[in-house]
Amino acid sequence: MKKLKVLLIFDSPYSTARGYDFAREFQEEDWNTERDVYNALLENGHQIRLLGLCDDIGILLEEIKENKPDVVFNLAEVFKEKTYFDKNIVAVLEMLQVPYTGANLSGLLLCGDKGLTKKILTFHRIKVPNFQVFYRTRNIRRRHRLKLPVVVKPLLEEASRGISQASVVDNEEALIERIKYIHESLSMDAIAEEYIEGRELYVSVMGNKRIDVLPFREIKFGQFPQEEPRIATYKAKWDNEYRKKWEIKNVFAGRLPEGLDAKIESICRRAYRVLNLQYYARFDIRLTAQGNVYILEVNANPCLAADDELAQSAEHDGIPYSKLIQKIIDLAIAVKS
Repeated sequence: MKKLKVLLIFDSPYSTARGYDFAREFQEEDWNTERDVYNALLENGHQIRLLGLCDDIGILLEEIKENKPDVVFNLAEVFKEKTYFDKNIVAVLEMLQVPYTGANLSGLLLCGDKGLTKKILTFHRIKVPNFQVFYRTRNIRRRHRLKLPVVVKPLLEEASRGISQASVVDNEEALIERIKYIHESLSMDAIAEEYIEGRELYVSVMGNKRIDVLPFREIKFGQFPQEEPRIATYKAKWDNEYRKKWEIKNVFAGRLPEGLDAKIESICRRAYRVLNLQYYARFDIRLTAQGNVYILEVNANPCLAADDELAQSAEHDGIPYSKLIQKIIDLAIAVKS
């Protein structure tokens, strides 16, 4: 294995000088992804420099100019507290002509806008929930073909930010109220999509020319109240106490009816291609009792923590974590070479 100069970039809540080692931060749970990737890179023998990005892109320009890496391992998701600036960081890397891991500019642009993603998938006859985008500059008026109940989400957010049980609405008044909340409190356009009853699966995909679909994961809602809609809210994903209270767990998917595994794999491969994704991605899907497969979300740069969905699926498929991280680097180098 060739030893590479790797620049590991990630989000930082505060500015740090170039060369800062983040030793204190890497001991904290909130930094588990950065720590896991860093340790895997060390295990693979690479020469690593760390760079936390906060509000200044200049530090990235300086670092690459003075210590040009063989590859940038990109974990940056937020800039100036805005998640939709992730694509702008990739645009800078593109202009500097530096190989980098993760989604390219077009992939982040398409998947970062939930409405645009669903329009493209619909065009290619891939099922998504019926939806409508509500822009801040326009009047709130539901089209008749959008049937209630719906789930109301921020158009450009990630990781279930802005999604709670209150996001599921079943009447006109509640719909307008929730849209206004996103418009005014989050300063973002909103999207409403019809609520699909069924199992929620997470399907991780890797590759470029050859696409591999990894073993499916599933969110189980345990003791969650039957009368409540079972959706992956922010608390259901990230609040450990909340998950413990309601016995919410992410596990490997149980047995599916005959033929559905192949159907889901085919759909996710097609979606990966039509959205111009590369290296790795994760699809959040709903599987109905009738066997219909709906793509809810497309995560172009999903979490790479060792205990998260993609890494767990890779491990189950015989790819240890350090080899997963190396495979991601190999894919990036192969594309740029």
